[in-house]
Amino acid sequence: MKLQRDEMVLDPDFRAALQAAFGPGDPFEQVMVLDGEVVRAVDGRRTFRFELGGLTYFAKVHTGMPWGRILRKLSQFRVPVLGAEPEWQAIHRLQALGILTTPPVAFGLRRGLNPARERSFVITWDLGRTRTLEQECLRWPERPPAYRFRVRLIREVARIACTLHGDGMNHRDFYLCHFRLDLNQDEAAVLSGARPPRLHLMDLHRVQRHKQLPERARVKDIGGLYFSALDIGLTRRDILRFMRAYQGLTLRQTLAAHGRFWQQVAERARWQYRREHGKAPKALPL
Repeated sequence: MKLQRDEMVLDPDFRAALQAAFGPGDPFEQVMVLDGEVVRAVDGRRTFRFELGGLTYFAKVHTGMPWGRILRKLSQFRVPVLGAEPEWQAIHRLQALGILTTPPVAFGLRRGLNPARERSFVITWDLGRTRTLEQECLRWPERPPAYRFRVRLIREVARIACTLHGDGMNHRDFYLCHFRLDLNQDEAAVLSGARPPRLHLMDLHRVQRHKQLPERARVKDIGGLYFSALDIGLTRRDILRFMRAYQGLTLRQTLAAHGRFWQQVAERARWQYRREHGKAPKALPL
């Protein structure tokens, strides 16, 4: 959906809760003064959890980025995120593709003549009882998961990656910490593998969509995912299982047609691990 110069979308119940809390006034300005438990604050962007009308939400509020910061990012060939619009668009696109994410509640955008001063917000529902895959999987070396859960989880992550990339999108922060495992319904059944895992893909503010996804973007996403999983005790069989599910081919076909891609993925993961940890990973199954 194409958004206008100044746009606001509010769930009716959320609008009513705003009016009950603040009285008559401009809903955009009312949202901009909301506050709560801050999760992250960087580059003119603040993410926080808050309660309103007895319900819990997450807000990501953008208040602009200094020109110096914008130019520095551009000089590093990085695309600066100047507002909430990319995330709002990405949330709706993922929902259309059948990828779970944060359910949208509200969006607001106020543009002026200076893009560095643009203000915007996106508000989503709190997901309730969830755990990031980083939190879940880093326990695996000491507490191995149920085999069926492990297999189902790997295949679901591969399905999400395949669907995302098949639609021409790349996440740009595609790490285990940005998947949340839904534990709202029968946690024991999920962790035993009796119930299929439900994963929510989070932090969509840097998502890009292309007519045809560049190979380097796929390598960056999958390489980043692999990097974030290098310390969770994956086996070569786990990696091959992911590869088959992601490519939708047999292992023989995958290696014959896409061997170079997976070599680049491994190189990317190894490079990123050295950069982040100052040493090579202990093992690289792929």
